[in-house]
Amino acid sequence: MADPLVPLDRIAPVLAQALSDERWLDVTATLIAGGKSNLTYRLTSPAGEAVLRRPPSGRLLPRAHDMAREARIQLALAGSEVPVAPVLLVQSAELIGVPFYVMGMVEGHVLRDELPEGYARSQADRTAITDTLVGTLADIHRLDPAAVGLGDLGRPEGFMARQVERWSDQWERSRSRPVAAVDTLAARLRGIRFPPASGALVHGDFRLDNCLLDVDDPGRVNAVLDWELSTLGDPLADLGMLLLYWTEAGDPPPLLTPALTASPGFPGRSSVIERYADLTGADLTALPAYVAFAHFKFAVIAQGIAARVEAEAMAGQQFGDLAGEVERIAAAGLDHLVQHH
Repeated sequence: MADPLVPLDRIAPVLAQALSDERWLDVTATLIAGGKSNLTYRLTSPAGEAVLRRPPSGRLLPRAHDMAREARIQLALAGSEVPVAPVLLVQSAELIGVPFYVMGMVEGHVLRDELPEGYARSQADRTAITDTLVGTLADIHRLDPAAVGLGDLGRPEGFMARQVERWSDQWERSRSRPVAAVDTLAARLRGIRFPPASGALVHGDFRLDNCLLDVDDPGRVNAVLDWELSTLGDPLADLGMLLLYWTEAGDPPPLLTPALTASPGFPGRSSVIERYADLTGADLTALPAYVAFAHFKFAVIAQGIAARVEAEAMAGQQFGDLAGEVERIAAAGLDHLVQHH
């Protein structure tokens, strides 16, 4: 049955015209990933395959799900050191009621909860995955945004202070009960003077499962995905988030994110930090404060998901004790602030 969220009778002619190939008129769409963020569809035609990204249905928060921004960044990065999928078509809301874009299909593995059969079985392969991931993040941060036409993407001045305020505001909106650890963490973060932001390109949600890894060579990233949160700001905010997601053996298993890096053979967080420092020469003295901020941000995200589960707005998905998870994440964030001083 046709999906009303991707009216192909309107999309197909525009795509066929943009690609100068009438075989795109005969196209089908299959949902690859729906859920908490944007919707991703695989488009299949006699001319080949492509991927369509559009916002979810329903009321959208202002500035969220910005497809035009995501497409703009990928167009700007084409041909740079940073691997991205080629953008084939960008459309405003006029055609189907929301902005969307279509990108070329890039082959590769998205690594979430487990490795594909026979893939990256050796410790050397798992080290290579870690090295290429950190190397790709360093490439993003070393890029000159102005040189690729992204010099006006964001306001670096006061970046971290604004981030702390933005997520504190989100916490006030989504909290359903007092959580002392989150309130204390927010107050402590407000009191920190973060170093001035360099104005580097920041991905906003850089992690293992937002990259496509080469099927034959685990030490190669074929494309970095999900650029909707990207801006100009402080690269250590990206590194802090990557370290939050990077679980190690012995860590309590997270309820909301994959824990693949806790498997045997993956280097730990200290190796990630060391490699990033080697590649960028960045001063990481204040890094614990950025990791603490990442925990604050993710505790607020977990609370938002808990509120949606409670309101039965997550299609029946259950994630376990999210109230306990919010508390655990915030308490771990406070531990990082002890290291900051």
